[in-house]
Amino acid sequence: MIDQQEIINLLLSAIVTSVDAGAKIMEVYNSNDFQVNLKSDRTPLTLADKVAHEVIKESLSKTYIPVLSEEGRNILFEERKNWEYFWIVDPLDGTKEFIKRNGEFTVNIALLQNGYPILGVIYVPVTNELYYSLEGRGAYKEPGISNVNIKDFKAENLFRQETKLPQSISRKEVVVVESRSHTSTETYEYIEMLSKKVGDIKTIPCGSSLKMCMIAEGNADIYPRLSLSSEWDTAAGQAIVEGAGFQVISYETNERIRYNKEELLNPWFIVRNQHRVN
Repeated sequence: MIDQQEIINLLLSAIVTSVDAGAKIMEVYNSNDFQVNLKSDRTPLTLADKVAHEVIKESLSKTYIPVLSEEGRNILFEERKNWEYFWIVDPLDGTKEFIKRNGEFTVNIALLQNGYPILGVIYVPVTNELYYSLEGRGAYKEPGISNVNIKDFKAENLFRQETKLPQSISRKEVVVVESRSHTSTETYEYIEMLSKKVGDIKTIPCGSSLKMCMIAEGNADIYPRLSLSSEWDTAAGQAIVEGAGFQVISYETNERIRYNKEELLNPWFIVRNQHRVN
């Protein structure tokens, strides 16, 4: 069992690591050479994915906690099934949005205990926005965090009441956020069903784990993901959504999403502010 102070130290390490990786991503983003290749599943891989992975791997290896990364080696289930703690990482979530240059991409780092996220960090390199959470302490958003000032980010900067999520919600309509690049027919059907149930809705397309951040902030009420996704796509976002007091649940069973399965794929799921959408 890792004690609370060490967990806070791990959170700080994940924050610094995400910002350092974000700086490397922006170097590629501002260049003219993304070096786009296709992986075996036909999804794109860029130089930015690779350099961010290397930064995160080097940093998190110092914690002596196993790392499961989208761009890392395939780790057999027999090797990882008994892990109590492990990091799960998406070095560049939203590669398609990165290639489109729309800014909707993030660095995702989560620490899991017995299959559930207890700590999450999401960093948005283009806007220098940092989201983080720790089980039992809530979720938070810090603006203006970059590799210029991250070395000054200490434990006393964490868990400030003025940055705690969610923000106040005063709107009447239900806001649905949907994937900009991965929306399915089933998702459209779900949104149509929801509109009949709740009345006025507003739909916002968005890339990467920013959709989950919008729920945690209170800027959206529900995100239905009725299409394929992987565990590293959602673990950090789930930590932040749950830290804000909201839910990430299976579409089929209504159970909390669990990680480190034999197949590293998520079931279809719903992210929701259950106080506004049941």
